[in-house]
Amino acid sequence: MSSNPSPNRRSFLSGSLVGAASGIVGASAAGVLKQRGPGSTGPGVVSGKRVRWRLASSFPASLDTIYGAAEVLAEAVREMSGGLFEIRVFQGGELVPALQEMDAVQQGSVEVGQTCSYYYRGKNPALAFDTCVPFGLNARQQMAWLYEGGGLEAMQRLYADFGIVLFHSGNTGAQMGGWFRRPVESLADLQGLSMRIPGLGGAVMDRLGVSVQVLGGGDIYPALERGAIDATEWVGPYDDLKLDFVAVAKNYYYPGWWEPGPAMSLLVNQKAWDALPVEYQAIFRSAAEKATATMQRRYDAKNPVALGTLIEKGAVLRPFSDDILREARAAAESLLDDEAAKDGGYQRILDDWRVFRDRSFRWFGSNELAYARFAFGR
Repeated sequence: MSSNPSPNRRSFLSGSLVGAASGIVGASAAGVLKQRGPGSTGPGVVSGKRVRWRLASSFPASLDTIYGAAEVLAEAVREMSGGLFEIRVFQGGELVPALQEMDAVQQGSVEVGQTCSYYYRGKNPALAFDTCVPFGLNARQQMAWLYEGGGLEAMQRLYADFGIVLFHSGNTGAQMGGWFRRPVESLADLQGLSMRIPGLGGAVMDRLGVSVQVLGGGDIYPALERGAIDATEWVGPYDDLKLDFVAVAKNYYYPGWWEPGPAMSLLVNQKAWDALPVEYQAIFRSAAEKATATMQRRYDAKNPVALGTLIEKGAVLRPFSDDILREARAAAESLLDDEAAKDGGYQRILDDWRVFRDRSFRWFGSNELAYARFAFGR
């Protein structure tokens, strides 16, 4: 996924310039609202206080499924509070310069930032675990680790150093491996290949001999069209279709092993959070849960349709070869170990995460995989 998610061509560019969830909502906030009356006060009862927050997203409105989760959050907060608690959502670059959302939240310029924690690895490399790392957890596993496996507590401790409280707004699911102008069938085919890929995925590709480029979203298509780069990654079929990469690079590889289940983060200023009435805190938590469920559902519904359209336009689905995947995984594990050797806190998070990952992989690799091989293989 783009570390500088910008819109692409024509309408995509112009657009950026300008069940389970409902159950959670009911459990956390409906009871609060039933008790609300004029002038009512007390713990667990809406007091009538009006709160206005601003949310700065890292993403353009054109990425309607990612950015749209912030809108789901804001709408749920408004509805559950009877309009007393409102969050105004701003797209990437509209209120805060691109990828400076964490700084804005930390400084109190905005109350909330919707972003990805791995964009801020420069502040603390372990923040990448909040989003995902290469050959890590898929979407279900990632959320299980965060909310049931101690991951959220570990990430909250990291963010506390910056005066930030952490929540989430969704997950894209496993991303695709990107668009290649020519097939890459072995490790030898990667040597000297120029690919736009940021972050840890780019660091792994660099170790495999790829010439790594980091380009903003609007610069990728023309670079691929001119042959200035040979390949690029983005997100998955629904978002990739908007960028029309299929017009200039037909080979569509999978899986995107560098982002097997990236979680989107909601960063909340600690002082703003502490100043919220307790019932508004409950409402925000519930709204974040709804946004998280909604984003995943939408991608799971939209990606299959978009993939069909891409194939109709000439995309050729190709899996990465086993030798590429094996070497990439070895390089990824080495990168994680190198980072852990520099910092004991990172090492503790990595050790706990690996225990969770190994247990989860054993389960998913038996029952879940057996079903997928039979049913999905059709």
